[in-house]
Amino acid sequence: MYKPTIGLEIHVGLNTKSKMFCSCVNNSSEKEPNKNVCSVCLGHPGTLPVANKEAIKKVIKAGLSLNCEIARETKFDRKNYFYPDLPKGYQISQYDKPICKGGFLIINGKKIRITRIHLEEDTGRINYLPKEKSSLIDFNRAGVPLMELVTEPDIGTGKEAVNFAKELQLIFRYIDISDADMEKGQMRVEVNISISKDDNLGTKVEIKNLNSFRVVEKAIDYEIKRQTDILEKGEKVVQETRGWHDKKEITFSQREKEQAHDYRYFPEPDLPVFNFSEEFIKEITIPELPEQKRERFRNEYFLKEKDIEVFVKNKDLGNYFEKVISELYNWKKEIDIKKGISKEEKENLSKLASNYIISDFQGLLGILSVDKSKITPENFAEFIILLYKGEILSKMAKNILEKMFKTGADPSHIIEEEGIKKITNRGEIEKTIEEVILENEKAFDDYKKGKENALQFLTGKVMAKTKGMADPKAVSKVLEVKISAVAKVETKTIKK
Repeated sequence: MYKPTIGLEIHVGLNTKSKMFCSCVNNSSEKEPNKNVCSVCLGHPGTLPVANKEAIKKVIKAGLSLNCEIARETKFDRKNYFYPDLPKGYQISQYDKPICKGGFLIINGKKIRITRIHLEEDTGRINYLPKEKSSLIDFNRAGVPLMELVTEPDIGTGKEAVNFAKELQLIFRYIDISDADMEKGQMRVEVNISISKDDNLGTKVEIKNLNSFRVVEKAIDYEIKRQTDILEKGEKVVQETRGWHDKKEITFSQREKEQAHDYRYFPEPDLPVFNFSEEFIKEITIPELPEQKRERFRNEYFLKEKDIEVFVKNKDLGNYFEKVISELYNWKKEIDIKKGISKEEKENLSKLASNYIISDFQGLLGILSVDKSKITPENFAEFIILLYKGEILSKMAKNILEKMFKTGADPSHIIEEEGIKKITNRGEIEKTIEEVILENEKAFDDYKKGKENALQFLTGKVMAKTKGMADPKAVSKVLEVKISAVAKVETKTIKK
């Protein structure tokens, strides 16, 4: 049985206003080719780079969020290689003195160690034109601040790699250093993978530029199988760089893997060595991270793990939920100042609010962002209070919520204007039940014979007839009494 050993190199485009070493606009969504370029990022002779302070701070922020040691002294280096999208013929990167070292991230109870996080400049884009048998180069991306995170070979499966990358993406969004959108190329994953039957590492193969989580998992799973088949035949795995073929869903050879000395690293002579003081690092604050938020939501709101995950991944929806809950807790405390709010009441209110926010509210939003909704947290809290007190029923709730979403009105106003009212009058319920029994005599007979499902069927018919306005508990209770009374009359008649 072969054991896979997997390490990741993750490149993330930072969301600074300008590029890494010049003042050109950093705009990854720019459609017009070669618009955001200048003599510096195009590598013209005689130009000098100036380091982007904000980009450096964002890398430190990432390091602090991932338990890294922040270097007090760091420098930039030249990584020399030729490629058409690299205008200078070298890349300004970092070699032996990265900004961040060490660190780790816990994924499903397993520690994935981080070797280093360093800062460099991105390359341009090559657009291949197969029909014309030529290529075009867009240098808009050239010089954009690019953070590279390298892990230790602690990952064992494709799924584990994806879980790690997803959590990283979430952290980067929480600390606001990048949207890390893989479809837009803001986050790219490269995989180093080898297999062996013992604890010794096998021959390492690198898979370059994987641009979706699905592809990361598929590429790793395919490469494990490919290397296993080679070794089973008694052949040797070649150390090389491979790419991913999306249509065929296979990896393919690109070139033999370069070693560090192939790049002829040497210190960048046009940039100074950087020294970070304790005060400079302390100025960089870290917000609440995803795992901290998960823990807080467990302790404060007592939600199910799947609901917590929705609110953690959709940060804006989670913030909206917390504003609603704050209103609900205050309402409960105010109506009983002495007693306050119990854990059970907190749990019930939280679950009721989360259910409606995740299902109905999120469904109404569709592709809209939370801030585009006309329903204020205060009005949503009032809506939940009406449900909690039993003043409106679930069937009414959907209708009320839809009108709140369209108009922005508060629920009480909509209830009054629409004449929406829960039917609790026993006489009115009995009259509807009598009509339903006459229309569904077979179901009525079935229930008398002991078929419990018939009661649910009849209750449903009553609810439909009242357009969901009747209290289902009251309907079931009156229905049972009504059927029992009829059954007694029939029994007496038979005895006579």
